[in-house]
Amino acid sequence: MRPEILFKLFTPSKELPGVGPRITALLTNLAGAHIGDLLWVLPNNFIDRRFCPLIGEAPNGKICTFIVTVIEHIPSPTRKRPYRVICSDDSGLLEIVYFNARKDYLQEILPINDKRIISGKVDVFNGRVQVMHPDHVVKEEDKASILTLEPVYPLTQGLTGKVLRRCIHDALKLTPNLPEWLDPNLVKQKQWMSWIDSLRAVHSPKTHGELIPTSNNRARLAYDELLANQLALAMIRRHQKKRKGRSIIGSGALKKIINKKLSFALTPNQLEVLEEINNDFRTKNRMLRLLQGDVGSGKTIVAFYSILTAIEAGFQTALMAPTEILAKQHFQTLQPLAKATNIKIDILTGKMGSKERNQIISNTKSGSTQLLIGTHALFQDDVVFKNLGFAVVDEQHKFGVHQRLALSNKGDGVDMLIMTATPIPRTLSMTAYGDLDVSILRERLPGRKAVITRAVSNERLQEVVEGISRAINSGKKAYWVCPLIEISDKLDLAAAEERFQHLNSIFTDRVALIHGRMKDIEKDRIMDSFRAGKVDILVATSVIEVGVDVPDATIMVIEHAERFGLAQLHQLRGRVGRGLEQSTCLLLYSAPLSENARARINVLRESEDGFIIAEEDLKLRGAGEVLGIKQSGLPHFKIADLTFHSDLLELARNEAKLILNKDPDLISNRGEALKILLYLFERDNAVQYLKSG
Repeated sequence: MRPEILFKLFTPSKELPGVGPRITALLTNLAGAHIGDLLWVLPNNFIDRRFCPLIGEAPNGKICTFIVTVIEHIPSPTRKRPYRVICSDDSGLLEIVYFNARKDYLQEILPINDKRIISGKVDVFNGRVQVMHPDHVVKEEDKASILTLEPVYPLTQGLTGKVLRRCIHDALKLTPNLPEWLDPNLVKQKQWMSWIDSLRAVHSPKTHGELIPTSNNRARLAYDELLANQLALAMIRRHQKKRKGRSIIGSGALKKIINKKLSFALTPNQLEVLEEINNDFRTKNRMLRLLQGDVGSGKTIVAFYSILTAIEAGFQTALMAPTEILAKQHFQTLQPLAKATNIKIDILTGKMGSKERNQIISNTKSGSTQLLIGTHALFQDDVVFKNLGFAVVDEQHKFGVHQRLALSNKGDGVDMLIMTATPIPRTLSMTAYGDLDVSILRERLPGRKAVITRAVSNERLQEVVEGISRAINSGKKAYWVCPLIEISDKLDLAAAEERFQHLNSIFTDRVALIHGRMKDIEKDRIMDSFRAGKVDILVATSVIEVGVDVPDATIMVIEHAERFGLAQLHQLRGRVGRGLEQSTCLLLYSAPLSENARARINVLRESEDGFIIAEEDLKLRGAGEVLGIKQSGLPHFKIADLTFHSDLLELARNEAKLILNKDPDLISNRGEALKILLYLFERDNAVQYLKSG
């Protein structure tokens, strides 16, 4: 279905001249499998070869380009000694030095009495002008093959700059001049060149200012990519909204029972979000809503109230969590409330015995199960609902978009509420969840106090242990989080197993260890022991990062806090402060701290607002690191960098809306060009929605 004009760019890179299997593998590792992928590998520097002095005037340490005559070859007497080629011009002699040289090859490229152009870094040694392993040796007539301003690209091990430059040069030669997809007024206002001219310009930088992301040509290419992203999301959203939903109007009877059962009142923020969800329910369009809730803002109860509305209206509901710990915690939290309202609630996980699993699947198929909670097991083929009307996906960034859609396809026009306890910077939210309406919970639940956060050097570890001892002797519980499971030779970090052994030698039988490699049944047993007070200290990896809820745990120690991202530190801190008692988070660090690590720790000490923290995380680490984008379903951009291009993202979002309002099926001349843009950035799915209506 891809337009013919793009065929060459989507040809495998192995089709480029001189690219064999080894180079193909290296190019794929660096950029991708296609010729067009090389276009997005942009220079991060350039070498200026414009300085062409006489040999006698060449300064030490400078890149110089000489026109010389080859005088003499002085082969090396042993392999340990260098091979020298003596050259001259009217001002003096130049020694070209090679180590591990092949004599026949050097005599071929540097024949005696011939003129050659030599370019490389000058090294003046004992008064002799030398160039060691010159970057370029060419005949006079081939002088144009040496770029006066030579781009320098990021490399991968085994790939040389010379080979990569040649491949990118060949890719650019195959790149067609594509029709303009941008609004002419915007192009004029921004003083942008055409796509092809901007692309050629970024690969031939003439000043260091042209290397920065906000330079004119890079900004143009970044905007193209962001427009493709926003247009695709807008088209997906339009397609999803077109799929007929149905009104969900509850009687309010079950919610009245829960209102009497709860020991607290919902916050104004929770009521506001519930009204947004109810407004979606009332329409006949499908709900596609993202609920971002900061740590301790009460997302789960909002989701449960919404589930009650759907059950009151006669529909089945589902709640999907990314881990068995979280799924079981949701089940344990909601089961007493479900019992009070006489709702049939079940849990389905991948580790269940076949007899129990078959019974739950049978209950779901018959419609007797009104709320099914589970992990990825929920969207397996044999899980069939009688009348699924509403589905909640918790911690969406742990799932892919396709998994969320797989759950929505379990019913006819299923309303979807996507939840995350990880506040997402607005720019990332727009690029990943632009197909969703967004609700935000910011308010802390009543009675919960701010967590006291302190940074403590590892040198004071003994003081921390003594403080923990006093705390647990007064009936408190503590988490102790380490970044690794076991000791690593490569990283000098405290391992969870080593720390467990250390603490267990002090607090015999009052310490437990939990990490991701354990079997789920063992994790559940340990978490139950910690909740019940059988152990007082839980040593853990970041497996307890999201959602784990033990209200009487009041101390969080994070060892090597400098190794964690801001958002992750915020989530870990959010495991305490969930009850009414004052809680403390200790950030243990190894001195000296890098500037970036110090900034992260300071942000965490100064703020408990997850949305402010998320924005700072984006500034400090960049979009590629926040949330671990490759694993999260968030988009990976080839050129756009949201740290620098957030203003262009906003512009692209508004532009995408205007485009689809004017030309929803992209049938105008500009619409056809925009389809090419979508295919160029591999947003093929969005184009398919045009064809399918």
